[in-house]
This record gives sequence, C-alpha cells and structure tokens, in this order.
Amino acid sequence: MFICGIDVAKYQHVAQILDNKGQAQGKVFTVKNTAAGFAELLEVLQGLDGPVTVGLEATGHYWLALYEAMTETGYPVVVLNPMQVAAYRRSGIRKVKNDSKDAWWVADYVRIANLPASEQALPSLLQMRELSRFRYRLMEQVGNCKRKVISILDRVFPEYETLFSSVFLQSSRALLKEAATAQQIADFDLAELSQLLKETSRGRFGTEKATSIQDAARQSVGVSFLTNAIHIEMRCLLDQMDLLLEQIHLIDQSIADLMDQIPQFITTIPGVGPVTGAAILGEIGDVQRFESSDKLVAYAGIDATVYQTGQFQAADTHMSKRGSPYLRHALWQAASMAIQYEPELKAFYQSKRDQGKHHGTAIGAVCRKLLVRIFIILKEQRSYIIR
Repeated sequence: MFICGIDVAKYQHVAQILDNKGQAQGKVFTVKNTAAGFAELLEVLQGLDGPVTVGLEATGHYWLALYEAMTETGYPVVVLNPMQVAAYRRSGIRKVKNDSKDAWWVADYVRIANLPASEQALPSLLQMRELSRFRYRLMEQVGNCKRKVISILDRVFPEYETLFSSVFLQSSRALLKEAATAQQIADFDLAELSQLLKETSRGRFGTEKATSIQDAARQSVGVSFLTNAIHIEMRCLLDQMDLLLEQIHLIDQSIADLMDQIPQFITTIPGVGPVTGAAILGEIGDVQRFESSDKLVAYAGIDATVYQTGQFQAADTHMSKRGSPYLRHALWQAASMAIQYEPELKAFYQSKRDQGKHHGTAIGAVCRKLLVRIFIILKEQRSYIIR
C-alpha cells in the first residue's frame, strides 16, 4: 500500500509518496494545478505496484479541483485539517517547514493515523458550506439595509418605531415605500392609507391604525426638508431588502434539497432546522478528520483561552475564536433554539445563569456542550437522543 501526500498551493502542489513502512518512493515532485498536471500525477500513481491513498490538506479552496480529479478516477482521498498536520509536524525532532517536507508530513500522518477516506457526501457538504456562507453574507446585507432604514427614520420620523411591533413588518415596509417621512405620511389620504394597511396586513390593520399613524406623523419632530431625497433612498433600500430576502428564500430551498440528498441526523436536535443544520455540517465537513470532540471544539474556536503566569491563573476565560466564524455563528443559533426546546440544555443554560454568568457566556457554554453531542451523532451516524 502507498500513500501520496500532497502539499496544496495555488499554482502547483508538491507530492511525496511513502510505502506503508514510511519509506519514500522516489523523490518529491511537483504537480501543476492544471489538467495536464493532474494527468501526470495519475500516471505516476498508476505506475505503483499496489493500492494508493491520497492525502491532502484543505488549504483554502485550492484543493477542490485536485480532490475532484482524484475521486473521479477512483482514488480514496483523505482530506486533512491543516491544524492536524501542523500539530503532527511539531511532534517531529527537526522543525523543518518547507513544501517538500510538508508533503512528507501529510503522507506520514495519513499512514500513522490510518485515517479512512473522506465521506462520499463531501461534495454535498461543500455545496452546503458554499451556500450557507453566501446566505450569511446576504443576511449581513439585509442587516445593513435595516440599519440604514432606522437611521433615516431617526431623522425624518423618529416616533415611527413605536407604531409597529417591527419597522420591517410587511405592512410597515409597504407604507414606507409610499411615504417615508412624517410629512408625507401626514399628507397621505386616510382612506388610501387605511386600504394599504388592510391589504398588506391581511386585515389586521385598518382605519384605526391609519388614524393613529397620521396623528403621530402630525406631531413628529422629524425634519421635512429631506423629504424628496429620503423618499428615493428609502424606496431603494426596501427594494434591495425585498430582492435579498427573495434570494435568501431561493438559497434556503436549495439547502433543503441538499439536506434531503444525504443521510443526516443533525436536524433531530430540537430547534435545529435545515438551514442551521446545513451550515454546521458544511463547516465541519468530513467529521473523520477530527480525532476527538476537543479537536472539533478547537476548530470552531469555542474552546476557552487560558491566561497563566507564575502562580496566577485567570478565573475568567473567553472563547479563543481561532476557528471558523461561520461555524460559531451557526452553533450560536442552534444553541439559542436548543435552550428553548431541549430540556437538558435548557436546564444547563439556566444553571449557568444562576451562577451569575452573562447570557452570552451561558450560551457559549451551551454551544460547546452541543457541539460535543453533534460530534457524537456524526461519528455514530445516529439520531439525537433527548434525555
């Protein structure tokens, strides 16, 4: 059996082949990140007298094309977390860091750890990661639009926020597209305003609500000389929000389809739906690359930092935040829902609060406990058990 360790880079990769005893088979060689380069690598691998496992680091996005080329031709590929290889390299006597030596470390780590090939579902998981990250960025844009809308209202109708449970209800957004300032709303025909609110709120609001809004508009201290500019600004922001929300809905449908294509148990966790579950699965990827739950916790960056000097050790610790911010965000959402629907996690959260911990600190502790449980159900491929 042979292991081909590949140190991944943007333009060309570096490869080293070892046998099952750790003996190098030939010299280190380069693999151009092109179709011709991949063909040359395959020719070398096919010339070996025995089965070959390919090991490579998930460095940025540069490994994806090579992974696809290797798996399509039937070679088992082990995708490694770069932190795993870095830790293994530090265990060596000679602290050498170069591309040639890194390829050897990758191959030897795969050999020593005897890791299985990455999951067949990895392409679907990578699609989930891509869509989830894109969705996260779109949600940030929605948040930016909302902040700008609130900033506008603070100037032209500061009392508006008290008139609806949310400025961004469908009925409120429809009104702001037609009249953005206090002056415009005060001048709005009452019958038309009542009809607009009735249609967009599905009958919840009507003449009474329209009258109270106009009364507030007439008493508003908002400035009126910005009316024309603000009306255009507000319309553009709300149209942009509508487009973003439509795109997010499309992404949610695609994510749900991907979740249906793979065996997954993460949505058996109370409060975790397809969108949050896909974000977590996509960021974790192949769970087999994590030897323990502690390694996964460290990857997520929710392990505690430790400050110690001499005899002093700080009692108050914080998340290291070294790993994936997208995974932390998804875990935070999952934990926030889990404490509402999962009795044990709800009790655990409350115990932290009873100890005087801040809400954020308590949720962080739930995130860690929840991620350990996610690690177990992914490793064992089973449903979540409510105790």
